[in-house]
Formats: sequence, structure tokens, C-alpha cells
Amino acid sequence: MLYFDYTMILLLPGLILGLWAQWKVKSAYEKYAKVTTRRGIPAQELVRELLTRQGMADIAIQPVNGSLTDHFDPKTDTLRLSEGVYGSASVSAVGIAAHEAGHALQKMEGYGPLKLRTAIVPAVNIGSHLAWPLFFAGILFSWEPLMTAGIAVFALVVLFSLITLPVEFDASRRAKRMLADSGYFEQEELQGVSAVLSAAAMTYVASFISALMQLLRLMLIAQRRRR
Repeated sequence: MLYFDYTMILLLPGLILGLWAQWKVKSAYEKYAKVTTRRGIPAQELVRELLTRQGMADIAIQPVNGSLTDHFDPKTDTLRLSEGVYGSASVSAVGIAAHEAGHALQKMEGYGPLKLRTAIVPAVNIGSHLAWPLFFAGILFSWEPLMTAGIAVFALVVLFSLITLPVEFDASRRAKRMLADSGYFEQEELQGVSAVLSAAAMTYVASFISALMQLLRLMLIAQRRRR
């Protein structure tokens, strides 16, 4: 069987780590969302000041619907902050906003991994939709080139997850440095920011491990089919 066989056990590490990471980030976010920073500066105002200090006053800052949907769009130079972050002065909010400002700083400085990740996004978007149909078609028609194509396309997803790791860790490092250099925050507040960003980083680690184990599973299934 394709769906229920011994290779399914390979998915467990990613699943378990993913669930733990989601719990960790939710717990840290909710804990520090209740802690208002001493200066009480809303996240969108703080991040505007941080960006201006870095010579990036032209970066647009917009609210976006959803929870933890914060992101920086390098194509439009727009930083979008979620509903719980945009107008909040909590430790969680300023940490997340500063993290996204870190991505903006990466683009300004031409950070290599970010440029590479941005460049392969179109291919990854296509590949994520084509990988499984190609692989299943190869099994259905017993045609090895299709299975191989499916594996190769899915490998792009794994590569994207791998490249994402240094991008996210570096953005958090930049965020913590900018917040510390601003002089607005006490040590306990900076420790809270670090806890939130560290928890968030684990979701990317879990995503990479999950994708890697899925790729290994496809390779094992393909190898068994060739016998």
C-alpha cells in the first residue's frame, strides 16, 4: 500500500516536532502578548522608527488580517503586520514587528539566502502542486521517469525549507540587535522578545524536517517499486 506502509513512520518526527513547535510559539506569543513594554510604543510606530534609523523610511507598513500572518514582501517593499501586532505595544508585538523589519534590512543589504529564497519562490509554488501528481502518475502507469520527476520537484520544496532557516534565524538576530540598540527596552523585555522569536524559529525547523522526511519516504517508495 502507498498510503499505509512502513514508510509512514518517517512522517512521525516532523509531525511531533511540528505540533510541539506550534504549541511552543502559541504559548510564548500569548504569554508575552499580555506584557506591555515599558515605553508603550505601538509596534507599527516602533518598526517605522527602526526602519528609518536603518535608512529605510520608504518601506510601507500595512495592517493585514489574521493572527501571526506578519510578513515582509520583498517585491513591493511592504511590511505587513497582523491584527494582534500592528497597534499593540506588547513584548510579543514588538518582537514580531522587529523580526519583519529584519527581513527588510536583509533585502537592503543584499543578504544572499533571502535573494536565493525569493528567486526560487515561483518554482517552489509550482513544484509543491506538481510533485505528488507526478509521483502518483508514475506509480499508476509504472513509469519511473514520472516518479523521478515527482521526487525532483519535491526536492525543491525541501531546498526552500532549508534556505528559509538561515533567513529566519538571521532576521531574528537583526531584530534583537535593533531593539537592544534602540535603548527603549529593559533586559527582561528583550528576553521576552528572544523567547517569542526562538519559539517561532522552531516552526521553520519542524517544517524542514517534515519536508525532508517526506522526500526520504518518496525515495524509499520509488526504490521499492523498482524492485
